[in-house]
Amino acid sequence: MNVILITACPGGMATTFLAARRLEQAALRRGWQPRVEMHGELESVAPVSEQAIVEADLVVVAADRVPEPSRFVGKRLYRAAVQQALPDPEAFLERAAREATAFDAASEPANAPAVAEADPSRARHIVAVTACPTGVAHTFMAAEALEQAGRALGHRIHVETQGSVGAQNPIGEADIEAADIVLLACDIEVDDTRFAGKPIYRTSTGSALKQPQQTIQKAFEEAQVESAGSEKGAGGERKSAKERGFYKHLLTGVSFMLPMVVAGGLCIALSFVFGIKAYEQEGTLAAALMQIGGGTAFALMVPVLAGYIAYSIADRPGIAPGMIGGMLASTLGAGFIGGILAGFLAGYSAKAVTRYVKLPASVESLKPILIIPLLASLFTGLVMIYVVGTPVAALLSTLTTFLNNMGSTNAVLLGVLLGAMMCFDLGGPVNKAAYTFGVGLLSTETYMPMAAIMAAGMVPPIGMGLATFLRRSRFAQAEREAGKASFVLGLCFISEGAIPFAAKDPLRVIPVSMLGGAVTGALSMWFGVKLMAPHGGLFVLLIPNAVNLALLYLLAIAAGSVITGVGYALLKRGEADTVPVAPAPPDTAGVSRQAS
Repeated sequence: MNVILITACPGGMATTFLAARRLEQAALRRGWQPRVEMHGELESVAPVSEQAIVEADLVVVAADRVPEPSRFVGKRLYRAAVQQALPDPEAFLERAAREATAFDAASEPANAPAVAEADPSRARHIVAVTACPTGVAHTFMAAEALEQAGRALGHRIHVETQGSVGAQNPIGEADIEAADIVLLACDIEVDDTRFAGKPIYRTSTGSALKQPQQTIQKAFEEAQVESAGSEKGAGGERKSAKERGFYKHLLTGVSFMLPMVVAGGLCIALSFVFGIKAYEQEGTLAAALMQIGGGTAFALMVPVLAGYIAYSIADRPGIAPGMIGGMLASTLGAGFIGGILAGFLAGYSAKAVTRYVKLPASVESLKPILIIPLLASLFTGLVMIYVVGTPVAALLSTLTTFLNNMGSTNAVLLGVLLGAMMCFDLGGPVNKAAYTFGVGLLSTETYMPMAAIMAAGMVPPIGMGLATFLRRSRFAQAEREAGKASFVLGLCFISEGAIPFAAKDPLRVIPVSMLGGAVTGALSMWFGVKLMAPHGGLFVLLIPNAVNLALLYLLAIAAGSVITGVGYALLKRGEADTVPVAPAPPDTAGVSRQAS
């Protein structure tokens, strides 16, 4: 029997792919010849061919509505919700074969289709900005997803990316003037003064990446005009800041601190090229490199972190008190923990001064230049010196001593924890929390956790690349190509390369990734590997002495990657272990897709 299987889920694409895969496997076990059509957000729909429809004996639709119903008029068709297909696909197909009836397009309900279609009469103009803490993967992947979704919905969309190399595809004044809404998919603070008077909708890069169409539709429903832009130059309070929480303020600080840490760490690593102790000889190049990296870049790390946390909370008036508080944290020995506290103290004190200190109109211009920096700096500085500094310094000293002197058992357990965190959400909050912890410890010359963190973060994308190579027959051509890209991204320490696989098959990808990452983190800590630079992936190994035990470090990364790759290759087979894969038809329009 020739059967057409169509799946679509308005709540996300993972269910769509999982249902399609399970129905296809069940159809093959029954001896049927299936053709699969899936409607997902991050992958364009490849409709079944007209010839396949003519030859079909049965059409099974697991969706809320039949997409393009006119093409199936007169065919035996059965439709039910996609959730009904997942628990028992065999029974679902048996019921479909038994209850299918000749399809009449007029019987379809007139509500919105399961898959959004372009409607030129409703085309609107969107301008969007994407930005993530590292400015590498999420920034550009979210931008691409929004562009594809905007075009699919029939809208004009211009997306500006604010990545690690600055703004790309910048939004011009004409675009802003013509825009109906502004969509800010940002995990960090971005300058929004140019959008004053426009309806603005704020979300995260993760939401824009995973559900771009829903994000755009929600933006049209919930975007609001903000007055922050007009007040910004006068030091006015950002009304939208109340919508931001601890995590976003912290990531803003981390994103500005990260280039400082990377540059400083690499300069320190370069100084070790001349010998581990070569920098102790004054006047040498090694000493100069150490002064640039350890003496200057690392000294600015905590002040920059604190300053831009405060900036995220209170805008520009928060930068000065934040950096002053951060420098005090460094001099008092409170380190990055003290810097984080100083940033929040400075930000919220500057915000309070902005809100509650009222001045006559004739001297209002002094507020952002004199009043806010003075009062907020005094408050932050006094609290850091008399309240926060000493206990936090003691806490950091205890933590550093513990990390430098812990036994192998504790080291392995910490490696397991950090490795699993890095692989849990692939660039999300948990991943960034582990990374921030490792980066912060670099200022205390504690290098082992950073090595475990970077090694574990490389495991998921490398593992997905290995899986697509080991079990090619279980992956569609598009997935195999994504696997190649994922492997390369993994070598560069870009965990987000595994996101397309995790989005399609989270229940398998995330556990095997966490297992591989935990093993890698544990091995790295057990071997005692130390990493001087917090980014760069395997390319850091090109710098002599940047990693103290390079071969053992490679072994740890390889072990976790193989566990993840082999594990997912085995799990991906699932119920199809003994089922042959149906060959693709000669025409490219009707493709039997493999996905889970």
